[in-house]
Amino acid sequence: MRCLLTIFLAVPGVSSLEFSHSAIITVQNQLLYCLRSPMNHLLGSAKDVLGCLRQGSVSALELVEAALRQQENVARLNAFISRTSETAFKAADKSQKRYEKKESIGPLEGLPVAVKDNFCTAGIPTTCGSKMLQNYVPPYSATVVKRLERAGAVVIGKTNLDEFAMGSGTIDSSFGPTRNIYRSGIRYQVQNQLELKDDVSDVPTEGLDGDWFIAGGSSGGSAVAVASGAAFLALGSDTGGSVRNPASYCGVVGFKPSYGVVPRAGLISLVNSMDVPGLFGRYVDDVATMLGVLAGWDSQDSTSVSSELSDLRLPEEPRLDGLVIGIPREYHCPGISSKVVDAWTKVADIMEDSGAELRQVSMPHTKYSILCYSVLNPCEVASNFTRYTGVEYGHRVDASHSMEAMYALTRSAGLNDVVRGRILAGNYFLLRENKEKYYKQALKVRRLILQDFENVWNSGVDFLLTPVTLSAALRFSEFNQIDNRTQTATQDICTQASNMAGVPAVTVPVSLNGEGLPLSLQLMAPTNRDAALLSVAKWIEQHMNFPRLCIL
Repeated sequence: MRCLLTIFLAVPGVSSLEFSHSAIITVQNQLLYCLRSPMNHLLGSAKDVLGCLRQGSVSALELVEAALRQQENVARLNAFISRTSETAFKAADKSQKRYEKKESIGPLEGLPVAVKDNFCTAGIPTTCGSKMLQNYVPPYSATVVKRLERAGAVVIGKTNLDEFAMGSGTIDSSFGPTRNIYRSGIRYQVQNQLELKDDVSDVPTEGLDGDWFIAGGSSGGSAVAVASGAAFLALGSDTGGSVRNPASYCGVVGFKPSYGVVPRAGLISLVNSMDVPGLFGRYVDDVATMLGVLAGWDSQDSTSVSSELSDLRLPEEPRLDGLVIGIPREYHCPGISSKVVDAWTKVADIMEDSGAELRQVSMPHTKYSILCYSVLNPCEVASNFTRYTGVEYGHRVDASHSMEAMYALTRSAGLNDVVRGRILAGNYFLLRENKEKYYKQALKVRRLILQDFENVWNSGVDFLLTPVTLSAALRFSEFNQIDNRTQTATQDICTQASNMAGVPAVTVPVSLNGEGLPLSLQLMAPTNRDAALLSVAKWIEQHMNFPRLCIL
């Protein structure tokens, strides 16, 4: 009873005399997690487990040990490229001492987090999923990694990705593909968290015979790390949907901030004008807390901007009254699954019934986004990848007859077909005789895509509600029948435009389909309205009651 009273008093912003429904649920969840073993903490919310760490019912060392053990339990999913056990235990020990002394406790103190392996980490290998960098150990850490560590987070490993983040399935890594936890053969149940509105006892959970579902990409490792309970939060990178796509397939929250809000320094570049560090979590509140830690100007990043997102806290019960939600007709694309359309319609109807105004809008240049990306991406890749020569760092193939031969042999041996193909395409588009025809035209189209968003916002629309992907996760056998370039063009069709425009976007899981796979929707907002966007995402999360995964 004393523990319960203490937890009641610890809930931020809740009066001891009056509790809202969501506050009572929060208290109940905190109590349940505090009564469980450290292993069972792992699939709860970061918010709840931080409360338990403060109460002392679980220690930071126990939590990190449980996370590392979970990493081993789900090793067949291949979510991690490297484990950082030694540094993790050292960081957890420091966190535990801060809890015991009750001083300088950070907003993520003692929380296990994972980092996509294209963010530099001092003293820890950073491979980008490529043979080219398989032995590269950076002398410095990315700004976002340093900010996580300053907030008390404990990095437990580097996660798998498509080589140099070029892909949408996390199947093109030099370290092997990452598998989705859903229907993977790992035993789990799905359960509603707040109220048993829907019967989920008959949801299929058994593994596939000789096949598996993809995790999405390119940040599939980070998505699976969070979905499987190996980490509470994870860093990814999003250039054309590489956070939102795997978040959708793996049933977690994936957030792409406004361009510049979260610094890119230390993120190994793919497409500088579109790359954004992305955030994964199981709950919107947890992602908001992480954003509050990461956002803000960085002197090492000329594209970063100042923000007012530090110590971000979302309202306990967000409201939709007076909000205008746009439904862009162009996102009802050819090939979209009827189940995705049904989920889209259901959420739109619930939002309208709860006070929002639904308005159909048109964004006519959306259909050109993928074509535009297919030109701009290789052009920036061709520029960025001139550094991989085998001279200063990375894989090297010795060739005694000439420097040019060494460059060619090194790239041939160190980079896969996808990466080499984009470099060649980019150099072709940038040839003097082609630059006007391809590169400059693509820049003009990008401006038109941005104007589509500006026209929608100027018409009074507050947010856009769209699909994320055209379907639930695909089987590997089906996904692998089509080449990387075509799959990327198909998978990114609903996500790419927001990168072109630099607007924030978030993926929220809303339901499971007949195969027991997550279905998600995407919300987009005007630039720098990241906090408001997450508030609406939290509203959807609260009202859809997505069945959560519980590993047995």
